[in-house]
Amino acid sequence: MTAGPANVPPAETAAWFLAQEPAFHEKWMAMALAEARAAAEEGEVPMGCVVVRRTPDGAARPVGRAHNSVEALKDPTAHAEMLAITQAAAATGDWRLTDCALYVTKEPCPMCGGAVVLGRLALAAWAASDPKRGAHTVFGMFSHPGLNHRPAVLPGCGPAAALEELRGFFRARRRRDAAGREALPGSAGTEDEAFGFGKA
Repeated sequence: MTAGPANVPPAETAAWFLAQEPAFHEKWMAMALAEARAAAEEGEVPMGCVVVRRTPDGAARPVGRAHNSVEALKDPTAHAEMLAITQAAAATGDWRLTDCALYVTKEPCPMCGGAVVLGRLALAAWAASDPKRGAHTVFGMFSHPGLNHRPAVLPGCGPAAALEELRGFFRARRRRDAAGREALPGSAGTEDEAFGFGKA
């Protein structure tokens, strides 16, 4: 368990994160992208996530990091965000992650968006928006007046490489399918088009 600012309002934490220089956000997104690449190597959809906690001395440290493990765990909820948030709660000893920010390579889906809200994370930052299923872009979950927590958002954070990782994964999967070889795990249907990331 790690010590951190006690009972810090999420809005205060969000303001602190948003006031940081671009290099600060790029550092954490690069870590999330490394997780996404690890997922791709395992045949998973290349999604990576890092949960970062603001420390009492005005610094920040990761308290959770993960990548999609749906196929490995045979668990439809094993998205990168879900796993990283669970790690963060275990590391901090509290399910209220009000002093934390989430960095993920693609905008969270509604399931993961719900976990961000329930976990009271102060900020959700992502590299590539999801125009088909995005928790914020499509469903407005992070600004919905009916929810008791609304995290700050930082879309378009980090390198365009996150989008290219997803596009490359789905291009390769289509090539394998077209050639009649064994499809990559989870290849049924047109998930690439559903995500909006399969086309160049």
